[in-house]
Amino acid sequence: MQSVDRAVSILQVLAVQGPSGVTEIAEALDVHKSTVFRLLATLEARGLVEQGGERGRYRIGYTVVELAGGATKGNDLSLLSRPICEELAEAVGETVNVAVHDGESVISIDQVIGNAAITSIDWVGKRTPLHATSAGKVFLAHMPQDEAAEFLARPLEQFTPHTVTDPALLKEELQAVRERGYGAVSEEHEIGLAALSAPVRSLNGQVIATVTVSGPTFRINDGTIPGLGEQLKAAGDRISWRKGYVRRG
Repeated sequence: MQSVDRAVSILQVLAVQGPSGVTEIAEALDVHKSTVFRLLATLEARGLVEQGGERGRYRIGYTVVELAGGATKGNDLSLLSRPICEELAEAVGETVNVAVHDGESVISIDQVIGNAAITSIDWVGKRTPLHATSAGKVFLAHMPQDEAAEFLARPLEQFTPHTVTDPALLKEELQAVRERGYGAVSEEHEIGLAALSAPVRSLNGQVIATVTVSGPTFRINDGTIPGLGEQLKAAGDRISWRKGYVRRG
């Protein structure tokens, strides 16, 4: 199974980096060159990779294009993430959402309700603010610095007494999001509601969505957030992997 995993990783590296030599691929995956060479030979024999005009440099083969054609219809983000979100909702008992960034807002595109949720807001299709939500803070933390700075310089709406609107404090929060791998808010947008969000990345590493766990503050608090955060990051990584992202290092 390790060989299969490494072969898939080679294809993902070629998809991101373009035509690459054995040494470049080995460095990207931190594996021995002989292992990469052996796997490339197998992939080439099946048409999954090919050598272009320059010998020794490999690129994605046409067989991959043929295989991809069968998956495109089911490649919608909500479909890809749904099984993982269902598992997460069952494990933590809370509501799980997948959201995307649109302008100054976050839009939820899918939702799974956990068994501990007595009542739950249907967030699907609703817009929520970037600065006062855990998903929004993940997007802000990973957007280009000049764009984030421009956004933080604007007047920011105070939704509750707990909404952070001070640009300096928000910058500190965004740095914390990058360091720990998830965003967290408590009663910043809705009184009594807390939420955590982790990034979902595309093939090239760009943050294209978030996966969020939300629930009442008496269940999502300082005592439970660290454990929930780790489960959430794992779910985000699994969805990212299904989108083709391979973590380097």
